[in-house]
Amino acid sequence: MENIHNSFLAAAAMLITISTFANAQLYRVRGNVSVSGTGVKYALVTFTDDDNSAVQYTALTDTSGNYDLGSITLVRGGSNLPTSFRLDQNYPNPFSASTSISYELDKQSDVKISIYDILGRKVRDFSAGLEAAGSHGVVWDGRNNFGERVAAGVYFYRLQARGEAQTRKLVFGMGEAGTPISLSGFLPSTARGPSSGFQATSGAETFTVTIGNTDSTSPEIAAAQFNSVIVESDTTLDYPATATFNTIVYMDSTQQIIRGFGGANIVGWNPGLNYGDMTPAQIQTAFGNGPGQLGFSIMRLRIPPDSTQFTINVASTKLANSLGAKVIATPWTPPAWMKTNDNTIGGSLDTNDYAAFAAHLKAFADTMADEGAPVYAVSVQNEPDYVPSSYEGCGWNATQMLNFMKYDAPAVDYPVLMPESASFNQGLSDPTLNDSVAASHVAFIGGHLYGATPAIYPLALSEGKEVWMTEYLINGTTNGVNLDTTWTGALMTAKSINDCMNANMSAYVWWFIVRYYGPIDDGKTGGVAGSITRKGYVMMQYSKFIRPGYHRVTSTANPLPNVFVTAYRDSAKAVIVILNENSSSSRLAFDLNDGTATSFTPYVTSATKNFVPGNDIPVSGEYFNVTVDASSVTTLVSK
Repeated sequence: MENIHNSFLAAAAMLITISTFANAQLYRVRGNVSVSGTGVKYALVTFTDDDNSAVQYTALTDTSGNYDLGSITLVRGGSNLPTSFRLDQNYPNPFSASTSISYELDKQSDVKISIYDILGRKVRDFSAGLEAAGSHGVVWDGRNNFGERVAAGVYFYRLQARGEAQTRKLVFGMGEAGTPISLSGFLPSTARGPSSGFQATSGAETFTVTIGNTDSTSPEIAAAQFNSVIVESDTTLDYPATATFNTIVYMDSTQQIIRGFGGANIVGWNPGLNYGDMTPAQIQTAFGNGPGQLGFSIMRLRIPPDSTQFTINVASTKLANSLGAKVIATPWTPPAWMKTNDNTIGGSLDTNDYAAFAAHLKAFADTMADEGAPVYAVSVQNEPDYVPSSYEGCGWNATQMLNFMKYDAPAVDYPVLMPESASFNQGLSDPTLNDSVAASHVAFIGGHLYGATPAIYPLALSEGKEVWMTEYLINGTTNGVNLDTTWTGALMTAKSINDCMNANMSAYVWWFIVRYYGPIDDGKTGGVAGSITRKGYVMMQYSKFIRPGYHRVTSTANPLPNVFVTAYRDSAKAVIVILNENSSSSRLAFDLNDGTATSFTPYVTSATKNFVPGNDIPVSGEYFNVTVDASSVTTLVSK
């Protein structure tokens, strides 16, 4: 009864308003707002009378970019402004797609609208800021402040302005999905209610037309103004808009090929850390790509100096191979008898034993192949620029690397990677790459990140060599923060992957796969043995979707402060990874240049989420918007 009574009063008020325009002519004005032929969804179109700025007519475009001023829900003639502070009932209600919330201000006010669930928990904020007297509104699409769809049910929306507050109830998750949204003064393309028409108080009037964004506009556009627009009959006025975006993904601008992500399965290199071979369950977790698996595609092994130990990794290598992983193998030291100090600790390779060392590397690879566990490539030396004093190591300089690669590497008879410097020291590989014969024997350049910042290696790329990051770890304590198992250490890991990818590296290989500070917990510090760690979930954001054979494509690398982006594609899919280091959520507007996708599915890892899928994000033409969680890694996978 109350609703019927209110409807009657509203209709009466409308008739009274119309009657003040006895000589008014009723015109219908409609049109479309578009960006390069793509309709702009939920853009705000405002017509302001040039003779009386208090007379405004506003419309909200529909999902195709159409607006219509043919039927105005509330006509405001002359200088009539609201005489009270009022929050209207949302429309439609109930709703399942989006709903409008309109309100009136009788004087300029600082406005905030909040939406609460039935338990009183806040789910969404709209901070409109300082608004002039008049009719206003927002659109709610049923998402919370993190961009996630809320559960169906009863909610309350509260308007705060000029020190007052009003609250109403709405119902989400019911109703017709295609129902057009409408605000008081915001018109859908399909008119509803009593027909009143666009008011022109003479044969023709001029208006200032502005086009702008609402909270739900897609794609976001640059505000535009069109002056002295003449309305003298029923007319269609289309307006071109310019999309605004802070992130461009150039889908046709391919960069390095991606070989994969992974880690090390090292046995015997340090007596104090004598881990055994990874178990079948650990291999499945690491290299499988199903639910609860990391999706790794590279495993790194140690080449023992003792040939009788060559088969210690056969079981794990076989299983990893069966799951599609590439296996690379690295010596920490040549056999003691080949070294200048006759010891596996310290010293360097005797120049007279280069050929014997090449034969040693070949023998390892041959043995693994014979056991049904082939390796993809072998390295010359682990960290030749860092020689430990208490466990295996061997020093090499740039000249020694050059000579081995030029004269002895072919005898290895398997792809050879070098130099695996501890700090990606290009000086160790430059002489080899500058020698055409030696360079021809290099399969790819490997390096570690200790004390180094990932950077593009122009000489390697000019020589057609892939660059792989083959070892890194983040652990210990920095500025009083433990990085072993905390989200801080995990977020730092994400940044290192992001930086390696933007530095044109084709692979990212962590240190121990099974370790409390690695991707799979070993259970030695209170964690659950075999479980995926925070770092593991971060790595999954890359490894599960950016598969071997994908290419990175050029994108805006740092679109907002502390927000970083990389993008990838194969022949069918696009993958975008967004790292947000800020303590608050960040909104990005994307231009998917030269790309085709209907929507993206987001997956999020954050301080409170472990690889959580979200609702699909629609793409309008080549544009879409996404809000990413505070301190998070979000991966968008195209459909």
